[in-house]
Amino acid sequence: MIDDIGDLRLFQRIVSAGSLSEAARRTRSSLPAVSRRLAALEDRLGVRLIERGSRRFTLTDEGTFLLERAEAILRALDDTETELMARAGHPRGYLRVGAPLEIGRNRIAPLIAEFSAQYPEISIELVLSDAPVDILEEEIDIGLYLDEPSDGSLIARTLIRSLRVIVASSRYLAAYPPIERPEDLLNHDCARLARGRRIFDGWKFEENGHVREIRVSGRLLSNNAEVIHQWAVDGHAVACKALWDVEDDIRSGRLVRLLQAYECDRINLYAVYASRAHLPPRMRLFLDFIAERMKSSEPYVP
Repeated sequence: MIDDIGDLRLFQRIVSAGSLSEAARRTRSSLPAVSRRLAALEDRLGVRLIERGSRRFTLTDEGTFLLERAEAILRALDDTETELMARAGHPRGYLRVGAPLEIGRNRIAPLIAEFSAQYPEISIELVLSDAPVDILEEEIDIGLYLDEPSDGSLIARTLIRSLRVIVASSRYLAAYPPIERPEDLLNHDCARLARGRRIFDGWKFEENGHVREIRVSGRLLSNNAEVIHQWAVDGHAVACKALWDVEDDIRSGRLVRLLQAYECDRINLYAVYASRAHLPPRMRLFLDFIAERMKSSEPYVP
């Protein structure tokens, strides 16, 4: 028999993680401990739930059946907890929030600290990565995305509407030819974002009602948006950045905004979460809180 609801949660997390070692990492446990708990659950039920492989595993028919029932039971428990907390008026619990590295560190982290002070019984883990987080696979409650998700099972709420801008430092501009039209970038060092084998070197501009893409090049590439930002500030390259990341530098004069007459590359920040009938109070409160705070600091978009 199943003695503990924790067995169901662990089994669900193992399946979501795709491997015992990844499940151990996500649950901050050891691989032997996770393996022992899974084996103990299988012994008590008298069935094999997972066929182990060298790297990944597959569910048995019994494992698939248990997963379906476990998810239904856990959803019912979560809904019950949500209703009870709402009645009690004391939101509490744990939130896992994923965000892009630069805006996450500079803007989201301070807001989380402010929210935590206001709701001390809610614990929040902030996961920062320039690679888009996977809401379901990484067990993220709320993910902040730069693109609206195509997955119909996810809900997206717009937090900021802005655009990408071309920037460089005064020091860089003094040493290189003027940048007056988009094609002038072809003769400049442009720092580019790289993810795996993909290089984001297509910068978009609008002229006479037509949008076109300029394929820029340069000596500097990074998978870290903050590094590209710093290269621009230090005078090493031209950069294409979200306005919300560089507006303070533009205001202070550390960076100069270029080609404003041709700007067209819109970018939004979305709060994304898995669809469910009843949002836990902690999620609803955090979504409303961060939407209000981000809206009040939204960069001006002409």
